[in-house]
Amino acid sequence: MKRDRYNGLFAATLTPMKSGGEIALDRIGPQIERLIEQGVAGLYVCGSTGEGVSLSTNERKAVALESIRAAAGRIPVLVQVGHNSLAEAADLAAHAAQHGAAGISATCPSYFKIGSVKVLVDSMKVVADAARELAFYYYHMPSLTGNRISMAEFLKVGGESMPNLVGLKFTSTEVHEYQQCVELDDHRFEVLWGVDEMLIAALTVGGKAAVGSTYNVATPLYRRLISAFEQGDLAKARQYQSQSIAFINIVVSYPFQSTLKHILNWQDAALESHCRLPQQELTLEQITSLHSRLAAIGFFEWCN
Repeated sequence: MKRDRYNGLFAATLTPMKSGGEIALDRIGPQIERLIEQGVAGLYVCGSTGEGVSLSTNERKAVALESIRAAAGRIPVLVQVGHNSLAEAADLAAHAAQHGAAGISATCPSYFKIGSVKVLVDSMKVVADAARELAFYYYHMPSLTGNRISMAEFLKVGGESMPNLVGLKFTSTEVHEYQQCVELDDHRFEVLWGVDEMLIAALTVGGKAAVGSTYNVATPLYRRLISAFEQGDLAKARQYQSQSIAFINIVVSYPFQSTLKHILNWQDAALESHCRLPQQELTLEQITSLHSRLAAIGFFEWCN
């Protein structure tokens, strides 16, 4: 599949929700406008950050469609279509293709565990074949799927039977495996990095693009990190990564998606800040302490 490779930051978008879990579709457009203004290279919709697995198929279609409309061709939109039902995943993939997504991505079924490269390839081929005209990225996130099959082996085997398999969304701290995938078959595959607090490590071993949840609230910080790295100022790049780590260490001590939504509201994004069970809401005490801790490390100044 001939296409330009991606560079830069893809925001794994949050799904705006009202109290009770109803999706606030009207808030998706303003959220995406803000991300485009801040310089993201693309969007990754209905992933873990967007609570995609907690949405119905029709809700996922609605969020994907509204995101594609809001982006309006200015930046690419990758739609995460993974599902425990491969038939549902294929339906979501076909919908994304029909409505103008730039690509699709999918986690593997995770209730019944996948035990071999062949089964993983066969499963993902069902999804990829439903949108053959779109680039397909397997979403490797072993901490949630439990699938720790070699990604290099998956790419080797999958690349023979899935013409639109262009790479991975690689959300694992195994940098050596990431490097192996990046370098595989003379850099044939595009491997999108997915661990925000280790972005500098990915850049060091040849990474060019990344998908992340904290890019929703800290795009300027990460853009400075990438710029410093590209200019050869590793000390400055490490400084920016250290700031990212400090901020993420605070964020992960609270319910994650709800925390990011509250931070966006403090940044004047006017996002509906609720989540859907089993994600938890923040208490008033947590909201107060979160803001205080972020202010204490200078987060709001870093991310202006």
